[in-house]
Amino acid sequence: MIATWAQIGYLVSAVCFIVALKALSSPRTARTGNLLGAAGAVLAVLITFIAYKPHHLVPILIALVIGAVGGAIGSRRVQMTHMPQLVALFNGVGGGAAALVALMELGEVESGETVAAIATAFTIVVGAISFSGSIVTFAKLQELMTTRPVTFPGLPVLFVAGILGAIALSGWLVSDPRVWVGVLLCLVGLAVGVMLVLPVGGADVPIVISLLNAFTGLTVAAGGYVLGNTLLLVAGTLVGAAGTLLTKLMADAMGRSVFNILFGAVRGGSTLGAGTVSDRPVISGGAQDVAILLAYAQRVIIVPGYGLAVAQAQHTLRELVEVLQGRGVKVDYAIHPVAGRMPGHMNVLLAEAQVPYDQLREMDEINPDFKATDVVLVVGANDVVNPAARNTPSAPIYGMPILNADEAQRVIFLKRSMRPGFAGIENELLYDPRTTLLFGDAKDSLTKLLAAVKTV
Repeated sequence: MIATWAQIGYLVSAVCFIVALKALSSPRTARTGNLLGAAGAVLAVLITFIAYKPHHLVPILIALVIGAVGGAIGSRRVQMTHMPQLVALFNGVGGGAAALVALMELGEVESGETVAAIATAFTIVVGAISFSGSIVTFAKLQELMTTRPVTFPGLPVLFVAGILGAIALSGWLVSDPRVWVGVLLCLVGLAVGVMLVLPVGGADVPIVISLLNAFTGLTVAAGGYVLGNTLLLVAGTLVGAAGTLLTKLMADAMGRSVFNILFGAVRGGSTLGAGTVSDRPVISGGAQDVAILLAYAQRVIIVPGYGLAVAQAQHTLRELVEVLQGRGVKVDYAIHPVAGRMPGHMNVLLAEAQVPYDQLREMDEINPDFKATDVVLVVGANDVVNPAARNTPSAPIYGMPILNADEAQRVIFLKRSMRPGFAGIENELLYDPRTTLLFGDAKDSLTKLLAAVKTV
């Protein structure tokens, strides 16, 4: 029985996690929430060492130091554009760790402990799915493999066979908890995780990361039951619930169901576009032309996208907005729920550039303003302003809520090329007579725009 003081300490840690989750829901309080959650985790680790006095302390501390140093270095060096990959990697490590702990504890589960055996089997198989699935999403986002959906004949049959095999092995493990059965169940879980994520591509990958994050949370909760640790149970449940809600919200923002996102490619309905560069004529202009449009506008809306993050142009964009505001132009940033590659990606990027939070306006809030807007400046975004989501039932993104940039009087795109967006389909707004394209790297284009606006 754990000491009372340790239980109180765990309760304090759990409260830290809950308050941290609440704080992470707003850009204003997210930094505090992150620190609070980290403090709760450190407190929980310290209590565990003091209260349980674990054996093999030296190798445990060595592993802890290696993990902490690796995580700290990786987090500090990661570029903002690579944050989704980092999340996927950390999530996979969490799922894999939960599965390994369950395998290690399997020897302690005796016949007749049905609930403990069920929790152990669940942790092994779902943790393995989360690990292998997260590694595949990392490889896709890091472009170590194709980012497009991968399917092959027989994939649905193999996937269903994998699921049935996992269920059968789980039943076997519950009735006869042997380690080798657990290892076999883990291997089947790894295969199922790979087959679950391979058919997912394009803009759907971040949603799958969120789903796998929910899986990891549930495995940690089940692991807490296996180990008899209430704090793990609470923390895992929080992560599982938050990940599930985030997955649902992201799917809603894409206008699609989670089932369609996971199995759309198998059924021929995912965001699998042509991916070819269009040679249709467009209206392109120079920095001076665009600067005149911006400088003499009364109302401008900025639509930031992943290309802004790739070019690391957020600071230059903030300077341009400040110059326009100095000329009396009203400027806001329109933030799509899935702008970038994960929710909050653009908020964090712009916050890093000291953009005031009150200039960041969510899609539902700012969409009615586009009709009264003189110029929309789209920087490195594409799919989130593609009218095909509203007007073309055959488009793979049909039904996805978008920013109504096409309702403005003029639209300016800053693009590197005519290559389609993450969904891989053409954007008809690029060919609209009211649209002007300024080609080039976003940072270079914004630097030229900034200089030109100052001379207008």
